[in-house]
Amino acid sequence: MNIDDPSQALFWAERRVLGIQTKLHQWAADDTGRRFNDLFTLVCDPAFLLVAWERVRSNRGARTAGVDGISAHAVRLSGREDLFLDRLRRDLKTQTFIPLPVREVMIPKGGSGKLRRLGIPPVGDRVVQAALKLVLEPIFEADFLPCSYGFRPKRRAQDAIAEIHFFGSRSYEWVLEADIQACFDEIAHPALMDRVRARIGDKRVLALVKAFLKAGIMHTDGTEGASITGTPQGGIITPPTQWVTRT
Repeated sequence: MNIDDPSQALFWAERRVLGIQTKLHQWAADDTGRRFNDLFTLVCDPAFLLVAWERVRSNRGARTAGVDGISAHAVRLSGREDLFLDRLRRDLKTQTFIPLPVREVMIPKGGSGKLRRLGIPPVGDRVVQAALKLVLEPIFEADFLPCSYGFRPKRRAQDAIAEIHFFGSRSYEWVLEADIQACFDEIAHPALMDRVRARIGDKRVLALVKAFLKAGIMHTDGTEGASITGTPQGGIITPPTQWVTRT
């Protein structure tokens, strides 16, 4: 995609992506048993990669680098964003793209004194994950009930609280709160992939999702660990892998 005029290129890319997302969502809603094929071409589409890049570079973590030491901020400052996206697209189309391990970062968990693990993917992996999310999100969105709020676009925890207040003022007396212990860390990859396959038939997309799940973790002590279960918190692909377990 020609990005000599970045603002215009992004404008038309966003229009194209939104149009395709609208169709994917409608097809998924019209046929709840439909499996989608030939989605990989969309992941490689210049418009999807450009919109994905915009979301990555404008994210709060744009200055944070993965194991390769390169941040989205550094790519932007280099002035070589077009070459960066072209190389990603080429690697995807030739199926030579291989996700790198995520960089482990331990951060405080609330005021409990405990630590929570975050996984920081390299910037290139983040862009591909964001493109995958653009493709998968409208399909899985069609399967959700209106009462579901987690990891969904234009829905926040505050919206769920507002609904609780609404029903609480109309004779409802009970609210049940539950949490799955270490859900991100322990979710089984085979079970997760089975749920993804229920909607996605494109083997290249399935292989890409699996590759991100198995990318591994570079621990804080410099040792590399395998990704046997779970999806590291912090990666863009993590929310989509949680959707399918809750539909």
